[in-house]
Amino acid sequence: MSAATTAAKATTTRWDLIGRSLMGLNSAVTFAVFINGFFLMAEASDDRMMVEGWRTFGYLVFSAMWAMLAYRPRHVPAIWEMVIFHKVAATVLAFTILDTTEGMQSSITDTTVAALTIFAYIACRGWQSWRVIQRGDVPANAL
Repeated sequence: MSAATTAAKATTTRWDLIGRSLMGLNSAVTFAVFINGFFLMAEASDDRMMVEGWRTFGYLVFSAMWAMLAYRPRHVPAIWEMVIFHKVAATVLAFTILDTTEGMQSSITDTTVAALTIFAYIACRGWQSWRVIQRGDVPANAL
């Protein structure tokens, strides 16, 4: 192996570690928000219980998806794109309601996690996850 190949592999590994670490961070922070959601549900009025519950359980789903991306970033086709779509869409929505407290808070948090996820997608070469399907490396019952 040449010195250039070794240096390129080290750079790739470094970027991969950075991207995976960011997804691990997103997962951990979102899991903490999931736990906090139970406290918010306990304080919610009856007419807000479904919305707060739906939001709380959604945090667990996103925490799990970010954990999957951190663990195997090039082996989970479509997860990257679904997370990026959702966070960008939530960001756009938040910017349309900036005059509200929730819109202001969400514009900051969703912009941050969208940017981190897009950065990690590039750093981890997330688009390569689709090659798993093309190569047939995934067992038939895994999809």
